[in-house]
Amino acid sequence: MNSAQVDAYLARLGAEHPAWPTVDVLRDLHLRHLRAVPFENLSVHLGEEIVLEEKRLLDKIVSAGRGGFCYELNGAFGALLAALGYDVTLLAARVYGPEGRLGIPYDHLALRVRTVDGGDWLADVGFGAHSHFPLAFGERGEQKDPGGTFRIVEAGPDAAGVRGGHDTVEAADLDVLRDGGPQYRLEVRPRVLGDFVTGAWWHSTSPASHFMRSLVCSRLTGDGGRITLSGRRLTVTAADGTREERQLGSDEEVLAVYRERFGIGLSSVPAVRGAERNG
Repeated sequence: MNSAQVDAYLARLGAEHPAWPTVDVLRDLHLRHLRAVPFENLSVHLGEEIVLEEKRLLDKIVSAGRGGFCYELNGAFGALLAALGYDVTLLAARVYGPEGRLGIPYDHLALRVRTVDGGDWLADVGFGAHSHFPLAFGERGEQKDPGGTFRIVEAGPDAAGVRGGHDTVEAADLDVLRDGGPQYRLEVRPRVLGDFVTGAWWHSTSPASHFMRSLVCSRLTGDGGRITLSGRRLTVTAADGTREERQLGSDEEVLAVYRERFGIGLSSVPAVRGAERNG
């Protein structure tokens, strides 16, 4: 990333250029990213190609003012952090699904970030509803966060049998838990962005992918709640967990919500691409 790209990215987040890559700056940027850049899968249903290259990610998220899913959001955020002086490692994870079964390899991309003053942190701005702040990577106890109570634990030899049937557990694998429930299994070996191309292709083409079966656009709100547009259903969740839902009517109303609440300008309302093939 060049200096102009860094400045444009920081401007989208409403952040000043930091003097040092500290943990406090990381926490601030992490929260700002969740508030400013939505988690969305619109490209899947708009027929837009998802290209895991730094320039293309910056064009989409910074220049076009869009969001994305994990590969795009964490891929771009990792590039920003590296440009600001952080030591960033891309990590692969497999997401826990129904009945505790693990998803495909390269199912999820997360970041291990080393700061100049505070050790290693698990940063993840691409998992939807998750921790608002980075998690201490080496901490094995409970970590309180506005998004819940999190733990990073070693994936023991019995974890696959209990949760996934025949999944292999590597010695270094870690499970990330939220409020006692497993969210994803994290590998600790370094990866590069190109390693996730197959996962991104699967999630944007396979009828088995939940991204193919529904539309989602979601971001954290300034008060710690969340706003989500799923198709035509708008859900606003307050920080205390209370929810308000309403069904949007006209296309104009849907497009206005995308524009005014998420900063995304669309010419037409996206339709679920996989609806026909999924019944």
